[in-house]
Amino acid sequence: MKLLVQFSRIIVGVLFIFSGFVKLVDPIGSQYKFQEYFSEGVLNIEFLIPYTLPFAILLIVAEVVLGIALLVGWKPKLTIFSLLILIIVFLFLTWYSAYYNKVTDCGCFGDAIKLTPWQSFYKDVLLTLLILFLTFRIKDIKPIFAGKLPTIITYISIFSSLLVTYYVLVHLPIIDFRPYAIGKNISEGMKYPEDGSIPLVHDFVLEDSQNDLAPEILAKEKVMLVIVYNLDKSDENGFFKITEVANKAIKKGYTVYGVSASFADELILAQNKYNLPFEFLFCDETTLKTIVRANPGVLILNKGTVVDKRNWVDVDEIKL
Repeated sequence: MKLLVQFSRIIVGVLFIFSGFVKLVDPIGSQYKFQEYFSEGVLNIEFLIPYTLPFAILLIVAEVVLGIALLVGWKPKLTIFSLLILIIVFLFLTWYSAYYNKVTDCGCFGDAIKLTPWQSFYKDVLLTLLILFLTFRIKDIKPIFAGKLPTIITYISIFSSLLVTYYVLVHLPIIDFRPYAIGKNISEGMKYPEDGSIPLVHDFVLEDSQNDLAPEILAKEKVMLVIVYNLDKSDENGFFKITEVANKAIKKGYTVYGVSASFADELILAQNKYNLPFEFLFCDETTLKTIVRANPGVLILNKGTVVDKRNWVDVDEIKL
């Protein structure tokens, strides 16, 4: 029985750490996922949408810290019951997604591993059973280190998680699991797999008033795309740096476009206000949020391959 307890402890701890880590490197992705859950068409609790980022960060950090706390044996009773509360929340969300087919990707493992709604639900059922088993065997969960070391490790995990979160929010995800990561070729991502499933990139459309310019743009060697998924939610301070780097790029022979899902008249006003030296193309907002976790952000392409990607705060580091 004690061996079974330790086995369950390791499985639960490692899964929570992994699940938390792949989301910790991209908390904005979890924020978008909770916005989807809280929307009118799903849970219909839209009044919580403004708080999705802190809510996402709280859950992500809790996953990592509680997983580590379980492995090192820090305050077993507090850790186990906290894990139980957390898994009940996840169990409800995955069941709701699966039963009502509302959110087709729960985001349990961020963009690292995609699970169907029912796969996510069954995974959480298994974790729930393991955690319930541990609640009845708390006495067998002992610290693996003597003295205050388990406490120190747990507090270090809290500090480290918050530090990583802060860095990622200011800059960009440390690890990018999306098909628009640096080194990925968008054109290749748009090809249908041999099994006929949906391509990884299936909604990359860059429209002007008449045509989709994506094929033309993806064929060019030197391209800079300024991503502004929603003008109203963008950081105004970013446009001054964007204007500067865009002018430099144009002088060096780059094709530069802005890409947004906002209305054309709003974008024209922004062009005039910030002296932006490029025209805007239209693209779906969800796609733009997937491309870069910044608003505004910059994407550098070479024949469809992503060679650089930056939040506006780091655009002066782009090597043209």
